Amino acid sequence: MQANFEEFVVARGRALIRFAYLLTGDGYLAEDLVQEALLRSHRRWSAVERTDNPEPYVRKAILHLYLSWRSRRSSSEAPFAELPDRPGPDQPTDAVVERDELWLLLRQLPRAQRAVVVLRYYEDLSDADIAALLGCSRATVRVHAFKALAKLRTALTRSPAVTAGVRHE
Repeated sequence: MQANFEEFVVARGRALIRFAYLLTGDGYLAEDLVQEALLRSHRRWSAVERTDNPEPYVRKAILHLYLSWRSRRSSSEAPFAELPDRPGPDQPTDAVVERDELWLLLRQLPRAQRAVVVLRYYEDLSDADIAALLGCSRATVRVHAFKALAKLRTALTRSPAVTAGVRHE
């Protein structure tokens, strides 16, 4: 049992952290979520490993931990509006600036909407699969996706100064 768990963590750990990072946008928080999900999964590993593929179980645990994260003490941490150290003027390319702007916009989405966007566009899951993971109807998934995409489109069409202080020169 222990060897199988360790093999799973070694083989799929980076993918799980990447998934959690897409949900949180914070590397440290992603690692915390994965660690907590793996701890909880380890307690039930004998049952989890009997399934054909234990990864969906662990991903669902990460998703549920992410969605309930605001009840944790560290969820009261507030991010800085602007980062304290800035790269030199010639370092960020347009693609990096756009990616950072998109991350800022994604962080502003409510958790359920962000989860739907990540599950739909990164994990490439169907509405039915997302609904099963979130414990809601497919219609709710579509509403979350519609609202999230509408917010992102609106924010992207506004002037660049509106999007969390990111300016395009």
